[in-house]
Amino acid sequence: MTVSELDGARVRHARLLARVEERLDRTLTGERDRWAAVDPRGGAPAAAIAALVGAGGKRLRPAFCVAGHLAAGGDPDDPVIADCAAALELIHAGALLHDDVFDDAETRRGRPSAHARHAAEHTARGWRGESRRYGESVAVLAGDLADILADRLTAALPVPARRVWNELLTEIVIGQHLDVAVAAESVVDPDLSQWIAICKSGRYSIQRPLQLGAAIAGRAELGPVFAAYGEALGEAFQLRDDLIDAFGDAEAAGKPVGLDLEQHKMTLLLALATRRDARVRELVGEPEWDLPALRARLREIAIGAEIEARIGSLTERAVAALHGGGLDPAWCEELTAMAHRVAYRER
Repeated sequence: MTVSELDGARVRHARLLARVEERLDRTLTGERDRWAAVDPRGGAPAAAIAALVGAGGKRLRPAFCVAGHLAAGGDPDDPVIADCAAALELIHAGALLHDDVFDDAETRRGRPSAHARHAAEHTARGWRGESRRYGESVAVLAGDLADILADRLTAALPVPARRVWNELLTEIVIGQHLDVAVAAESVVDPDLSQWIAICKSGRYSIQRPLQLGAAIAGRAELGPVFAAYGEALGEAFQLRDDLIDAFGDAEAAGKPVGLDLEQHKMTLLLALATRRDARVRELVGEPEWDLPALRARLREIAIGAEIEARIGSLTERAVAALHGGGLDPAWCEELTAMAHRVAYRER
């Protein structure tokens, strides 16, 4: 592999992602304007999605979808790949809109979350009813609309890709439900927590987007390679999220930190800590968690260092899975770089 080959792969990747951004903007602007023409209020759900998408984000899922397609030799001009990658970002936006309601998160990407913003507007204007319920209703409906728009964008998926898409959608819902249920029931089960983390975050962030891109390119046989890479990197991705939530800075993260502990969520990090430390098991076994004591104990047992080591091992495993899978060397190199960016990010 030469430097020019790697540069060429990166240029094709960036150009296709630029088309994805255009597709997102065109879809959301068109939908907002269409319904605002019926009544000014009608554009609010699409505007809420557009505000979230426009506030930034890593575009992780489109990036891996496009990478999977190009690594599989797919046509960068195929409109189906741009539509599918845009649809993945819409599914992610819908999940975040719903997630912020579930978690009662006041901010997202450094701005007020959709439900908080609309609740504040309800209060400021003195409208009837309960402000909180109004804000949550708008956010939930916006999340639903994001899913509907994603479904429209994936109408032309070939059958192998449609199977991956359907699995992705189901995994998000089941993983999210189990996340909520385990927190409510105070279940301490590291193996289950690991499965939830991989299912609700890792698979739909990395593994399924890669497999979608490859399937659109007609190379569904690359699924096992991308599964091995995506499963390992997906767990590393979730562990990084857990570290940011447990020990990170809200300003750097662009969202509140500490919410998982406050809501008694058995994150993968916490599940691993309970496995190795009796005091942590005792603290999370209480009906109400003593959060200062729990945070202090997590620092005392240096769980952060253990998680960093695990992230490193998982990243190495992900990269190793790329070799011997018949991928172009330039794409092995680029997917290696993407793995390190995901595993060692700060937000």
